[in-house]
Amino acid sequence: MSDTYVNLDGLIPREDFEAKSDQASAANLPATQTITELETGKFFYSVLKKPDFQRETANWEPETVAELIKSFVNDDLVPAIILWRSPSNDVFVIDGSHRLSSLIAWVQDDYGDGESSREFFEHSIPQAQLDAADKTRKIINKEVGSYADLKFAIQQPQKALKPEHIDRAKKLGSLAINVQWVNGDATKAEHSFFKINQQGTVIDPTELTMLKARLSPNALSARAIIRAGVGHKYWSKFSPNIQAEIEIEAKNVYDNLFRPQLQTPIKTTDIPIAGRAYSAQTLPLIFDLVNLANDTVIGRVTQEVPKDVDGSQTVEFLKKVRRVAYRISGTHSSSLGLHPVVYFYGATGRFQPTSFFGVVALVKRLESTDGFAEFTRVRRSFEDFLLEHKYLSNQITQKYGSGLKGYARVVTLYETLLAHLQGGISDKEQLEKAISANNELSFLRFVPDEEDAVTRKYFTTDVKSSTFLAEAVANLLHCKICDGYMHRNSITFDHVQDKKDGGSGDPSNAQIAHPYCNSTYKDIIAKQKIGAGV
Repeated sequence: MSDTYVNLDGLIPREDFEAKSDQASAANLPATQTITELETGKFFYSVLKKPDFQRETANWEPETVAELIKSFVNDDLVPAIILWRSPSNDVFVIDGSHRLSSLIAWVQDDYGDGESSREFFEHSIPQAQLDAADKTRKIINKEVGSYADLKFAIQQPQKALKPEHIDRAKKLGSLAINVQWVNGDATKAEHSFFKINQQGTVIDPTELTMLKARLSPNALSARAIIRAGVGHKYWSKFSPNIQAEIEIEAKNVYDNLFRPQLQTPIKTTDIPIAGRAYSAQTLPLIFDLVNLANDTVIGRVTQEVPKDVDGSQTVEFLKKVRRVAYRISGTHSSSLGLHPVVYFYGATGRFQPTSFFGVVALVKRLESTDGFAEFTRVRRSFEDFLLEHKYLSNQITQKYGSGLKGYARVVTLYETLLAHLQGGISDKEQLEKAISANNELSFLRFVPDEEDAVTRKYFTTDVKSSTFLAEAVANLLHCKICDGYMHRNSITFDHVQDKKDGGSGDPSNAQIAHPYCNSTYKDIIAKQKIGAGV
């Protein structure tokens, strides 16, 4: 979803009905429900549930939500909601979750920022979600009127805010939500869901994979990370200790990837390493990251992972993701502190998933070959080349696709560049020739992407971001040990003369450094100097 999509996922609680396999009859169930039954505390709303295989109710823009509500109030055609009643008399939404949640949002004035949503997300709601809710409310209040205003217009018509509110409110008394019922057991209901949702608005392929493998450790890990361990607890069957561990690990990863929050146009170099925490691309990004960090990706294909029985595998999956994330950014002693402007964003300020996965894969390879010291030795030259040749990542994406489709070529680019830098080649033209000589990279052109001719009068977000970044790059901080670029999230303070050697805490003896340089690389340099008799 884009950052303007409305998150209504907290309005209908999820529940696992896997164990509810008894036959449930749809006989004599009502074909309609009145809008008042969606008010808090009403019987129908109180028994509403979403099965755990339902996609997140967060894929409609404010205008779509408003249009649905307007259609309902105007008595236009609104497709029926498909429900299934369990043997325990809970009512599960099989199809129409977005439609029903939009109506609930209107009735309860909760577009992802109300009482139910705040409780569901444990009061940890991204600003983009709050902005989307506010935009939705303003559109609906202007074009339809709030549910509370329409109720008030019926009770006290002489005080109605708008004359049309009275007519709309009167109409609500005869309007109802059309309902169809699935007749059968839980298996029949689940099969109905997947059949229905491959028609019309098809489920995103990643979402579909995760829904079908919802109890696998990679899917559980991605769900936990995407909401920083809050929201619906897909891991609630595990022991309390395991649940707590999952939530702690997930929040640590989330904070590492998405803090500070990205605001556009970009006006600061303090940006997150993984782009937006609230977008259509975020869930696929996190799911692919989990799989890449856990070696469940072969080529472009994500391997099937067995169901996690007790949660221990999910914890291990999260720990591996956290180790990779900490290696990339943060103040953990292992952190390289890679600057997102250098590695993860294009010249226009757009986040680049292909480059992100390329870095993840490179970090894992450096880990396996103990290559971090050699990387750090040539890091500044490596980063300067990347800054000057940001268009290469775009060329790889255009040819092979975004994310996991093209990341392997990015890794080849990085490794080729590193090999020649470490071999003593630093001339830009020689490096470009060396890269072109690699068969896998021979398609690359060392020419910046041409800007499309524009006649618009106003600056786009990309133009504003690129203008800022072009100026800001020249003023980025540098590590005083390796001279590489430094990000705010990874600043540590180092003694120029170590404390053990008598170094003081005076400002003149302080310098900023990457965590890895501070904790490890400076000792490697010192040992090399001793060995060389320096």
